[in-house]
Amino acid sequence: MSGGCGCGGGKGGSGGCGSSKKAEEVLEIAPVAQAQFEALPVEPAAADDAPAQLIASSEQEWPIISVNEVSITPEAMAQELQYHPAESREEAVYLAARALVIRELLQQRIAELGVALEIGAGENEEEAATRLLLEREVTVPQCDEETSLRYYENNRGRFHSAPLLAVRHILLECAPDDVEARAVAHDQAEVLLQRLEEFPGSFAELAVKYSACPSKAQGGSLGQISKGQTVPELERQLFTLAPGLASKPLESRYGWHVISVDQRIEGMPLPYEVVSTAIRTQLQQGVWQKALVQYLQTLIGAADIRGIHLQGADSPLVQ
Repeated sequence: MSGGCGCGGGKGGSGGCGSSKKAEEVLEIAPVAQAQFEALPVEPAAADDAPAQLIASSEQEWPIISVNEVSITPEAMAQELQYHPAESREEAVYLAARALVIRELLQQRIAELGVALEIGAGENEEEAATRLLLEREVTVPQCDEETSLRYYENNRGRFHSAPLLAVRHILLECAPDDVEARAVAHDQAEVLLQRLEEFPGSFAELAVKYSACPSKAQGGSLGQISKGQTVPELERQLFTLAPGLASKPLESRYGWHVISVDQRIEGMPLPYEVVSTAIRTQLQQGVWQKALVQYLQTLIGAADIRGIHLQGADSPLVQ
């Protein structure tokens, strides 16, 4: 395995595992996923209610599903399956079938209304028709300044610049799928931690001798790290640490890291003017997602769908 840990530590001590992006203020706003048709929050039917043909019983069989007497073919489900990784084949088949049912409902509605195509940049015909259908039938109220400001006042604790950490590390490198090598690297990291507890001033010396990261040339220093500059699995652990030597090794895709946080600078509160656009975007996305779900549930409730259970509504006034 080669190429180091991706920390950018060979650039004069700057950067963090996963990126060389400069430290900058990062808004502490929970992300809102983009609306996706297959993200409709519906549940599989209970075992005693579900049609016998709902889920295939072997890899050679597929559920028999129709939407207003239009069949969802096994070939379509097999093709769609790749986009729905899941813990079991049964769950993946359900997710793929659900996405295809929703797609068919939208296509039928497009045909029913005779939506005229206006293809935008980067769109194919189906994408353009779907966009125009939703623009026509999904009404989304706009988030106003009063709503945005009220959200800010009620959630001030969420709007801070990201903390900054001055970090040193020693990387015991190993492949992510090599279980035996990972166990050996973890034991080596524990030994290094014991050595550092006895001799705190030896971090740079041990980094030069044992670290697989280019940052060893700077005694293991990664410089100042902010959120978004390390690989996610390491970042989640790093930003929970207090200053000092971490009490246990931290694991990432690159191996095991012996970590010392030399300095931690907490984030500062951000004024409303700085975050107002981000708040409005977040709230608007939430409203859009809710409206989209309600619209899809209305389509489902009005359709004759067989072979799969989806949550629908008989009325457009879905709560």
